[in-house]
Amino acid sequence: MRHGDRTALVTGGASGIGLEIGRQLADRGLRVLVGARKREAAEEACRTIGPAALPLTLDVTSATSVDEAVREARDLTGGVDILVNNAGVSLDGELRPPYLDEEILRATLDTNLTGAWRVAEAVVPGMVEAGYGRVVNVTSSYGSLSLMDSGRRPAYRISKAALNALTRMLAAELAGTGVLVNAADPGWTRSGMGGPSAPRGPEEGADTPVWLATLPEGDGTTGGLFADRRPLPW
Repeated sequence: MRHGDRTALVTGGASGIGLEIGRQLADRGLRVLVGARKREAAEEACRTIGPAALPLTLDVTSATSVDEAVREARDLTGGVDILVNNAGVSLDGELRPPYLDEEILRATLDTNLTGAWRVAEAVVPGMVEAGYGRVVNVTSSYGSLSLMDSGRRPAYRISKAALNALTRMLAAELAGTGVLVNAADPGWTRSGMGGPSAPRGPEEGADTPVWLATLPEGDGTTGGLFADRRPLPW
């Protein structure tokens, strides 16, 4: 199948890295479903990306919203071939372990871990049935146990470490199905989360997620963590 026969869903796709991921996927001939909590933001992003993009109202913290969005995706395109779990939050202040803000931890995990899991649960069975799929979890080296060297942003770090674990487990469960599951660290990128002083532009931050999302058939790369298209330690 040509890329033009494939559909990619990008969560958190209305701005920053997510918007750039959608733009680059559309440039490669894919249909792109732009998921965002506010329909107007998704529609504006689609105008930026071009005619290959379609808006979806999608709040990954709501199981009802995820189910409704995936049903709409099936009605619009027939199904989702590629999922980029880009939606994420960073809510930590200056608090560090052993001190705990349970509300921040719960909210962070609900988006960064459970939200990604919800969307994967909704779309992966269709990928398995089709014998083709790509799942890319946008993570961070902050979640790498091998690279973890401080307690800064503890809820964010723990949520990304858990997302990395989900990546490994899902990749193992789907081995041999044609569905590849990987994690991508975009690096410190200028965006709503990264801020204006980050050294990398969205184009650079989107490159590795897009590369993993478009791995060709016959490429068995799965269960890995990558930055700048190179493997990182878990």
